[in-house]
Amino acid sequence: MKITDMRLESYRWPKPIPQSNGKHTYTHDGQDFVFIDTDEGITGVGLLGNPHIPSSINEAIFEYYKESVIGEDPFCNEKIWDELWEPKISGRRGLTTRVISGIDIALWDIKGKASNQPVYKLLGGFTNKVPVYIAGGYYEDGKGLKELQKEMLTSVNMGADAVKIKIGGVSINEDIERVKAAREAIGPNIKLLVDANCAYRFYEAIEIAKKMEPYDIFWFEEPIPPDDYKGHRLISEATTIPVATGENEYTKYGFRDLIESRSAAILQPDALIMGGVTEFMKVAAQAQAHNLPIAPHGKQEVHIHLLCAIPNGLILEYYREETHPLYDQMYEFTIKVENGFVSPPELPGFGIIPKMDVLEQYRVS
Repeated sequence: MKITDMRLESYRWPKPIPQSNGKHTYTHDGQDFVFIDTDEGITGVGLLGNPHIPSSINEAIFEYYKESVIGEDPFCNEKIWDELWEPKISGRRGLTTRVISGIDIALWDIKGKASNQPVYKLLGGFTNKVPVYIAGGYYEDGKGLKELQKEMLTSVNMGADAVKIKIGGVSINEDIERVKAAREAIGPNIKLLVDANCAYRFYEAIEIAKKMEPYDIFWFEEPIPPDDYKGHRLISEATTIPVATGENEYTKYGFRDLIESRSAAILQPDALIMGGVTEFMKVAAQAQAHNLPIAPHGKQEVHIHLLCAIPNGLILEYYREETHPLYDQMYEFTIKVENGFVSPPELPGFGIIPKMDVLEQYRVS
């Protein structure tokens, strides 16, 4: 089998209400798709992360890589990955690695389709369901404590027994009131996760962590900027709340340093950011060797397969339509929450089949 062509298509659409986390405000959502064609009529579908990056930048990087991919055997993903990731030329982190990620995901989709197997089985098939948490709790105009509580209850009523809220966008004491309100709404038996999106300095993170401890927090995600490994360790040593991080880490080398520094209790690689499926599985193996769990950040469409493939998977992030507009409309098949768990589609590849008739009105390139 040979790769005959590949293309990038970008789609963007407005959020009904702008949403903010501890650092950023988002007015739009979207998706960049990688399509890789083969001479056997199989087309692989991959996803790129971060729709807030101008599509023209991704397109330029994609075109640069294209000539290195066409003509290759899609089953030789290690060879293709090694040829694309050349730090002296295209950078060790950032947008180039994100584009490599989308290409790599599409290659694994081809491998699944050619083998007539879902990707999670190709990668090891450890389980066919994993626990899930609903991501949300963003700051929005008009969202007070009562509205936050209502959102949390809606997520629980979907069948989840874990929910996540944002912190870091208001004062520490205001956020403590939000954490308290969320815990009161969901009760003592639902897991409550918090995510600062790197908003704090290390001593601020320690302060809010200590103030959150009475509310039984499952994890404290990205308390400080990702490269401050020592700061993460200081926070971990100062609180009983487990620190989770890794969504902004890149490749097996970055995770090697994160793991060796013992900066976090829970690792959160994002296959759409850190190098695709090929790198994700290497990071999962490193984590397993150090008795660390994996809780991927980002798109459930991809990560449900990766989490089901490994023995050290912890929990899956899930975006419902309120925080991922069009999710229930843009694909032929979507995964659903049932009794606190989700399962991958039993379809060849990732089972990602975009509805082009729905997406076409939002196409930007």
